[in-house]
Amino acid sequence: MKYQDFYNESIKKPEDFWKKQAQNLAWYKEPQNILSKKDDGYHQWFEDGKLNLSYLCIDKHIEDGFGGQNAIIYDSPVTNSKEIITYNRLHKEVSKLAGALKEIGLKKGDTAIIYMPMIPQAVYAMLACVRIGVIHSVVFGGFAPNELAIRIDDCKPKVILTASSGIEIDRILPYKPFVDEAIKLAEHKPSSVILYQRHLGADTPGKPYDIDYVKAVSTATPVEAIELESTHPSYILYTSGTTGKPKGIIRDTGGYATALKFSMKYIYGVDPGDVFWAASDVGWVVGHSYIVYGPLLNRNTSILFEGKPVRTPNSSTFWRIIEEYRVKVMFTAPTAIRAIKKEDPEGKFLKDYDLSKLKYQFLAGERCDISTLKWTEEKLKVPVIDHWWQTESGWPMLANMVGVELAKVKPGSATFPVCGYDIQILSDDGAIVEPGTEGFVAVKLPLPPGNLLNIWGNPERFFAGYLERFPGYYFSGDGGYKDKDGYVYITGRVDDVINVAGHRLSTAEMEEVVASHPSIAECAVIGIQDDLKGQIPLALAVTKSGNEIAESVIQEEVVQSIRKKIGAVASLRQVIIIERLPKTRSGKILRKLLRSIADQEEYKIPSTIDDSLIIDEIIHKLKTHKIGKH
Repeated sequence: MKYQDFYNESIKKPEDFWKKQAQNLAWYKEPQNILSKKDDGYHQWFEDGKLNLSYLCIDKHIEDGFGGQNAIIYDSPVTNSKEIITYNRLHKEVSKLAGALKEIGLKKGDTAIIYMPMIPQAVYAMLACVRIGVIHSVVFGGFAPNELAIRIDDCKPKVILTASSGIEIDRILPYKPFVDEAIKLAEHKPSSVILYQRHLGADTPGKPYDIDYVKAVSTATPVEAIELESTHPSYILYTSGTTGKPKGIIRDTGGYATALKFSMKYIYGVDPGDVFWAASDVGWVVGHSYIVYGPLLNRNTSILFEGKPVRTPNSSTFWRIIEEYRVKVMFTAPTAIRAIKKEDPEGKFLKDYDLSKLKYQFLAGERCDISTLKWTEEKLKVPVIDHWWQTESGWPMLANMVGVELAKVKPGSATFPVCGYDIQILSDDGAIVEPGTEGFVAVKLPLPPGNLLNIWGNPERFFAGYLERFPGYYFSGDGGYKDKDGYVYITGRVDDVINVAGHRLSTAEMEEVVASHPSIAECAVIGIQDDLKGQIPLALAVTKSGNEIAESVIQEEVVQSIRKKIGAVASLRQVIIIERLPKTRSGKILRKLLRSIADQEEYKIPSTIDDSLIIDEIIHKLKTHKIGKH
């Protein structure tokens, strides 16, 4: 099959294309109204269909005779434990938990927050909610009580499902006290907290609203999956913005299931029965789509990993899991690969493992710098696929669709638009720009199935944020360009483009150059205020383990590379070496925070940062180097 023919069909005849894909699901009622418009003018898919995600992920496979297949492999090097969960076992756990939720009064349309570490009970909770039509909102366990309280007040859950604690290598995270504090801070008060006790030694103070998870499940009556409208919200997922009120992205049921089933075959190239591993967290969109719903819909075995790419016990953990469970396709963030590369630059650990079953390595979640892509290709000796998507889309928007036709990889590009996404690069006035010209990345409406329905409780913000800027398009918020061959390059959020003496320059492009230096593990380039040029770029870099080259030498070599590869107009003169870069829990570098610090603007250190000492070090270095206003 040729990619271009397949893609053209999806754009020219979207209703026919997605009707055919929807037929790969077991609907209770097959949709006849494939594409329609809501009263507000926004499109929706499969309006009159009925189905259930929990049924599709579990019961359907058991009915087809695959109950004994492994559904989930839980591997936790931080607790030194492993667990194999078949589809039969998954059915028992999920249907009983759904029964427990029903018995405490939850019903279709209610909301529940799941605040759990990477343990099987988190997956059970998600599937139990969608089984009875409860709209779940998984909140990443690393968020502090205040962040959790904001989400409680926004989605107003009847219940919170949590665990006594999480664990990060050598540190116990007290989940239950965080939940209690969040409830104290929130105006809305959930009626119950279902607590799974992990017995890791964390403090778990009892409260009147507590319900013991194990006891509740043991006495509950199992319940069957109920019929749900295709447009029924499956979940709310909050974007991890560092300032302001977070946006609760709403996902539907039928369009989402159709898109995920399609993506497993055509984007990731996995067949039913294969082992698939997304090394992410259920608190993020990758965890929703490609740890839980996507692989289970497709009858894959999904790896649930509780750990880190390094220090568990070393940087060989990923390779050990790929060998041990015969992983066919893996998906992780470039930051994880960079962490491994920093600890094991020569890839010596790779030689100890048989990775012959691995067919593709996917990367996403942030821009993949060329040096990381090249290192991964060289060490794994399989196609390394950089692809791009968002919490809002729920599944990939740009990708090398290996299940259709493997295209030539161009470093720095996430390749071509995925079927259904008519992606264009627009100018400020909404015109389509010429190849090679940077602009705003937008998707012509209608969006394909699986994308956001709305923002929970705030449709005005939905339209203002995504649809008003370019009428007839969904605006992604990212900048980018297409080359003459149609490859799309994402250069970063539009506020990451800086203006140096009237020249619009991409900090992402500069980061590629900085990261290519052999001594640098990862970096961030930000634009800081300059009285003469408006803005000038500043590079903050982390060196590889064992680096012995002086900071002054690295700076000179990087500056010369920038001049050579971008030009003197870039005006990058300073490269500051630091121990660590501040990041969100999902691994995204907090560039806006760095800019505010450098420009001495008011800023707030978000709860997503593990250690405020990172900020102290950066401020000290800025003062030492007399950067910006310091």
